[in-house]
Order: sequence, then structure tokens, then C-alpha cells
Amino acid sequence: MTLIKTNSPKLHREARLAREKLHLEGEVPDGVLRAEIDASWRRSLSHGVHFNAKHELALESSASLDLLLASNRLLIDAALPAIDYLAERQGKEGLIILANSDATILAVEGRADRLKGSGLQDITLGACWSEAVRGTNALGTALVEARPTLIDCGEHYLDRLSDFSCTSVPIHCPQGDILGVLDLTREGPLGRAHDSTALLAMAVSQIESRVFNASYPDEIVLAFHSRRQYLESPWQGLLAVSLGGQILAVSAQACQLLHAERSALVGRRCEEFLGVDGLQLLARLHQGGTGSLQTAKGEFFYKTLRAPQRSINVGSPPRTVAKPAKAQPDLEALAGSNTRYARALRMARQGLANELPVLLLGETGTGKEVIARALHMAGARCDKPFVAVNCAAIPEGLIESELFGYREGAFTGSRRGGMVGRLQQAHGGTLFLDEIGDMPLALQARLLRVLQDRKVAPLGAGEEQDIDVALICATHRDLKRLVEDKHFREDLFYRVNGISVMLPALREREDFAALVSRLLVTLGAPAVVLHDDLDRLLSGYHWPGNIRQLEMVLRTALAMREPGETVLTLDHLPDSMLDELTASERPQAGSIRENELELIRQSLDAHQGNVSAAADALGISRATLYRKLKQLRS
Repeated sequence: MTLIKTNSPKLHREARLAREKLHLEGEVPDGVLRAEIDASWRRSLSHGVHFNAKHELALESSASLDLLLASNRLLIDAALPAIDYLAERQGKEGLIILANSDATILAVEGRADRLKGSGLQDITLGACWSEAVRGTNALGTALVEARPTLIDCGEHYLDRLSDFSCTSVPIHCPQGDILGVLDLTREGPLGRAHDSTALLAMAVSQIESRVFNASYPDEIVLAFHSRRQYLESPWQGLLAVSLGGQILAVSAQACQLLHAERSALVGRRCEEFLGVDGLQLLARLHQGGTGSLQTAKGEFFYKTLRAPQRSINVGSPPRTVAKPAKAQPDLEALAGSNTRYARALRMARQGLANELPVLLLGETGTGKEVIARALHMAGARCDKPFVAVNCAAIPEGLIESELFGYREGAFTGSRRGGMVGRLQQAHGGTLFLDEIGDMPLALQARLLRVLQDRKVAPLGAGEEQDIDVALICATHRDLKRLVEDKHFREDLFYRVNGISVMLPALREREDFAALVSRLLVTLGAPAVVLHDDLDRLLSGYHWPGNIRQLEMVLRTALAMREPGETVLTLDHLPDSMLDELTASERPQAGSIRENELELIRQSLDAHQGNVSAAADALGISRATLYRKLKQLRS
């Protein structure tokens, strides 16, 4: 680790001499300051910063602070445990500061009251400490130099900071770019500089690990090292691998362990380095969280930090970087050969473009979030946030704060600095409320008001803030029945039910073969096909779990392949899965009413809703078909 460091008590005197010459001559004297500090002072002077400037505190508006916190939420959440840890050990002596890649402060802990009284009034949330604004300081200089930085007493460019010393370590994202910086500032000289640098470096390693892990929620994330005892240490390597076997990201330590540059690793197949493809790796990970792999680089011990448990979006390609992928499922492709479904999706896209809400209806597992994301990517807001909230997955006591956010101190146990709600996070983009039928009744009234007024007030805050969101909702429940039973507000139902789309169940789809092919591509196996026996078994099953269940079956079969196999057979499925698939054909039992309604629905779907054609196919008149529909639905 390369440091900008100090090791001499006389530097304070030399810096004072340099500042006096700067005052008298208007330029930085040669040969007085350390080379790194000299370069920073010269940059500060070229930026027009006056060395005698007083504190300049530009107060941000609440909306600007909310936007700042929302845009850096991943970094803040990852850093808070480390900040709390450092505050317990160093907070009595100074300040622990977190800033983003622009040197704008995101969090401050420690003796803020005491140090602010000593001239640090502008170390506060939202203040920028870049070199261009405040001259040489560890926060700003570490970002310019892109390495850990030590600034001793007197070496700050601003004279009013002469009594302070600070240490900063940059924080990197999984792609290697600087995400932010962590700083320790205190009154007096640095003292044991390497101790503070090592402590910050350990904290930054933990932060980078949390950011890395959180950046790949649907992929395999591993920690590894050539020595088992170094797992869960700052020296472990981090690796993100797609289910298709592609390396998505590697940490700097991983590059060292694999003796390769990041550019030579990202995008390559994991078997080239780990000796096992993504699906085999996933199967091994589900057998246990730790283990070892024999690779061309030697033996590596690993620990699973994340292995995907939920289904991958149908039709979306494997992700290759942490940033949102540009390529997204095409609406026409998601509809398959169902022209009525394709028409409904086209209308939803056009309605969303004209600020109409979209309501997606369908059984669990039919791909409602996939459709929601595809609608978002098909519109003008595709480069804006897509924020998904599962109303059924969040505890009732937390869903209000999750949606609307809160100010610091709004309630006991609230997060320091508050939290930006999902509604504000989605500002400018699309808000997807999944399972809206499970939203608590009391919260529905507040959501209705927000949707009507397009304003939101976080808990504990009096002022309202404007929001601009496209709205997509989804549910597997019968909202009309919930309205009749007084479990769902009628006014909210009409507010969210602009363009409704019924997603067909898998057993009702006629494009089963095409859907299987698309899923195999998504799972990284485009050359793999199904044996006729397996194809017949799968196409004859009734799929109560819909696409999500089918995907898991395919994923399991792929994981059981031997190297080089391209045909999936019944032998690739475990007995428990075969028993389930063979014991249950498409359900024939049920009442006459249920079977009659199913026949009518199938006929209408097959003829794209044409009642005359459906009636002819069933051998009944249009009047009889209308009468039966009325009887069956009553």
C-alpha cells in the first residue's frame, strides 16, 4: 500500500515557512514541502483557493441532501458498521468522516462539537472537501492521488486547519473505480501514523466487501484465498460469477491472488481460472458454504458470501457488469406467440409513456417483475431508477418507513442520518409496487394521497417534496374481491388500475418450447436442448409455480450435466423432482363448472378473444357462450 506520509516533527515548521512565503510572494516556494504536499499546494493555488480563507458553509436544501443520500445509499449502508466501530475507538480523539467520490461528506461521527469549535464548522453533511474547494486536505487529496494519504499539522493548505492532522483511505467499487473515501481527523500531530492508516485500511476493506456483495444480489459471490486462515480477512479475494459462468467482477486482492489484471479476468469464463463452470459451482455452493477448489493457479479455499436463491428474470441476458444492463427483454419476445398478450403489453407500454399507471395481474411465478422491468426499459425513463418494493415481503411495521423514508430521530431505533424512502429513490424513474394487494389498509390512504398530489413527506419531516414517478403495480390477488370485502380501498384501486395486463399461467402458454429455449440462453446454456422424453414430461406438467418453477428445474438439470453434455435427459433430474413431475399431470379433476370455464377460457385465448370463433370451436352459439360466461362468473 503506497502512502503519502509524514515522518518528521520539523514539517510543521517548514509548512509554516512555506505559508509565509506564499503570503508574501503569492507562489509556493520550491524545496520546502514534501513532494506530495508541494504538488497539492500548487494544485490548490491553481484552483484559486486562498490559503487564509475562512470556513465557507453552503447549507444544502433538504431535497438536495435527500438526493445526495439516495444516490450514495449503497456506500452509506456498507460503511455505517465500520464508522460505528471506528467511532467507539477513535471518536473521543477526533472525527470519522465518510465522503463520496466528489469529496462531499456523507456521514460524520466523533467529537464534532469540540472540533467544530476549533475551526471545523464546515465538516458537516453535504459539505464538499475537494482540493478545488478547500485546498490540500486528506479527503480531497486522497481522491486526487487515488491512494491513502496522511496530512500532518501545518500541511493543510488552509491556515485555519494548521492545528489538525488527518488520514484518509479511498474506497473502491467492484470495478476498481473510487467510490468514496474514509477519513480520520484529529487535533494535534499524527503520532503513530501507520496505526491509524492500518485501522482505516481494515475498515475500508470491510466496506468494499459489503459493497461488492450488495452489488450482485442475483449472482454468485465468493471470498477466496490460497490459505484457509485468511478467509474473512482484508487479504481475501472477492469474485462475482454469473450463473452462466462469466466472471463479472474481481477485487484488487483477487487480481493479486490470480496473478492477473482486472481487465484480463472480467468477462472471461470462470472455468478458465477455477476449473469449474458457473452451474457446477452453484451446485457445489448449495452443498456447503465453504470448501476448496483445485485450479490452474493452485488450490484455493473459498467461502460463499452470496448464492442466488430467487429466480432470474426470464428473457434477460446474463449480467456482465454491476451497472444496469442496457439490453433488456423485448416485450414482443416475452409475449411469445400469444398475440392477445402481446397487444396488452404494447398498450401497457404506450399507457406508461402517457403517465397512466399499469396493473399486472397473474399467478405467483408468472414473471410480473420481469414484465415491469421490460416496460421500464422500453420507455423514456429507461436511464432512470427502477425501484421495486415487495409489499408482502416487508413487515407491516416497517413498510411505511420503507416507502416514505424518515428523518433522523423520527422514531426510536431510526438510522443515523435518516433514510430516503423508495418513493424518493424512484424520482424520475419507475416505481414497481409488487403484491400491492397485501399492502396494509391504513397505508393505502397515504399512498393514495401521494399518487394524487405527487408529493411525499418522510416520517418526522414537515415539508413535502415533489416526486415524479411512473407507476407499475402487480398482484396475484383479486383486487375487485378485496375491494368488495373492504380489504382494499376502492379509490386506490381506480388510481392504480389504468392499463391492466393479465399474465398467462405457464400451463396456458402455447410457446412452451420457445420459453424453454429462452430460459436456457438466460442460464448460459444456449447450445443445450431437451431430450424428447424430458420435453414431453415438462410440457405435460401443470406448473403450479409457473416460470419460476420451470427455471429451477432447468437450472437443476444443467447443474447435473457432465462436461461436454448438450442434451438434458430425465437422468439429469433428482428423484424427488421426477416424482413431483410424473405424479401430477395436468389436473383433470374438479367440478363441471371449473372444467367448463377452463375450456371457454382456452378457446377465447386460442382465438385472441374472438367470441364468434371461440363459440364455433366449442360447437355452441355466441348467445350460449355469453350466457355460460355470465353464469360461470356469477
